[in-house]
Amino acid sequence: MGSIITGEAVVLELRPASFAARALGLFLDVLFNMVLLVVILIGLATAGGDLDEAAMRALVLCSVVFCLVVVPVGLETLSRGLSLGKLAAGLRVVRDDGGAIRFRHALIRGLAGFLEVYLTFGGLALAVALFNDKSRRLGDLMAGTYAVRTRVTAERPVPVSIPPGLHAWARTADIGRIPDATARRASQFIRQAGRMAPLSRAGMAASIATELAAHVAPGPPPGTGPDDYLAAVVAERRNRELTKLVRQRQRNTEVGERLQRLPFGS
Repeated sequence: MGSIITGEAVVLELRPASFAARALGLFLDVLFNMVLLVVILIGLATAGGDLDEAAMRALVLCSVVFCLVVVPVGLETLSRGLSLGKLAAGLRVVRDDGGAIRFRHALIRGLAGFLEVYLTFGGLALAVALFNDKSRRLGDLMAGTYAVRTRVTAERPVPVSIPPGLHAWARTADIGRIPDATARRASQFIRQAGRMAPLSRAGMAASIATELAAHVAPGPPPGTGPDDYLAAVVAERRNRELTKLVRQRQRNTEVGERLQRLPFGS
């Protein structure tokens, strides 16, 4: 996963495409372009029987340029980084800053692709992609682009509940002063704790628990571990927010019903 900070200080999490995914997308794009070229050449051979040799060569050359350069450049420009192969492989080409590509990016990629994909039978593109961290081919390096995955499996929500023995304390604890940033950090830690190394998990849990303790009163029962403490605070805060939301909706419904019973217009 790669992180990009935009000019508005927003962090974008983009996952670069793997070498295998890029190779699959490239193969499908080449297959489509070659099929299109063959169809056009068959049409020229059928309909151009009266043309002389020079005219036929010019039409063949134009067909090659159209199928192998114009079509890829046009598709990527109009779709902002997509092609049939990338769409099938779940990929999209973006700029190094995470933004959508434009015509000049697609043109550079298309011209370079004619050299590294078709003239070298894909050897140059695959060789270059093997030796950089984002599997970028030569055209990407020249245009300042790379491919990202668009099909990312959504993370399953981690169930958070109050640990046994902490229900009574959680119901009476004052947790209304917890800053939103600290609460988000605690929630994020709980979601990612299962993927962390034990030593790092213990250290971060203790650090966040200490930060929360400055805004929670009274303290938890003696012997409560940092993990249980965080789970209890996060779960109780969520339960209170949910209860507040339900009550607010009920009040709004009651107000709406009262307004409907008023004799407006009578």
